[in-house]
Amino acid sequence: MESSTPAPDHASGDRLLMQILYGLHTLAWFSGGTFAVIALVINYIRRTDEHRSLYRVHHSYMIATFWWTLLWLVVLAPLWLLFILPGWLAYFLVLLWYLYRCIKGWLRMNANRPPQDLFTDTPSIP
Repeated sequence: MESSTPAPDHASGDRLLMQILYGLHTLAWFSGGTFAVIALVINYIRRTDEHRSLYRVHHSYMIATFWWTLLWLVVLAPLWLLFILPGWLAYFLVLLWYLYRCIKGWLRMNANRPPQDLFTDTPSIP
């Protein structure tokens, strides 16, 4: 007798996980970075086990976005010592850049496209 239960679809589970990870990264600013750290750990764990190159590239993209953001926040931290306004402005610009990277990567993942680096992204010619 054959089983009527379909085989588990790992691709849809992986896709849902990617959606959750992008969501955690995008909402990280509301959690003081806690969501980003949780997502980062999962990104590192899942990237090594990922068989689809598209998802592996997206994991690497989210990891790079996290570390570049952290680097910019540390480098710009001395602005808080000068005056409050330069610190707020610098951190706000980093926030915008982080959100841009998260939303752009999320949209590309939904379109089954690999993320592109901020500096090498060129529009495709039809």
